[in-house]
Amino acid sequence: MSHIPLAAPVAGTGLSAQEVLALTLWAEAGTHSVRAIEALAATIMNRVRLAEREGVTHWGRGLAAICRAPFQFSCWNRNHMRHMLMQAIPPGDPSMAVCRRIAARAAAGALADPTGGATHAHDAGELPPWAVGEAPVAEIGGMLFYRLLVR
Repeated sequence: MSHIPLAAPVAGTGLSAQEVLALTLWAEAGTHSVRAIEALAATIMNRVRLAEREGVTHWGRGLAAICRAPFQFSCWNRNHMRHMLMQAIPPGDPSMAVCRRIAARAAAGALADPTGGATHAHDAGELPPWAVGEAPVAEIGGMLFYRLLVR
């Protein structure tokens, strides 16, 4: 697996790409099991690999850009409740510590993909419009994962 460079902060945020991933994991899956958080991290890394290897740029290029791509992860939409929650993570939050450890493993290429190459995910209690009529490839820790064709 490839190593994703993390040293440079994301333009305009002061956050490293690894921290952007950790925040995304916390806001999108932090209430789920460690396995679900790992699976979401793998899903995001699958998008990174598609961008690197196949030139798929629908979600952007690079880890931080893919996490923050418009209309992909609701936590980066300034008008969404998850974004507001993400802005107020309590210091020492144990779930955030877990997300940071998983983000470090994912960014270093040391995280297995339990999703079978998924590119999309959502909470099992939700049904986003893009998932209607699609068959999940995995269900892990209360989240559904999909491998959707990139157009």
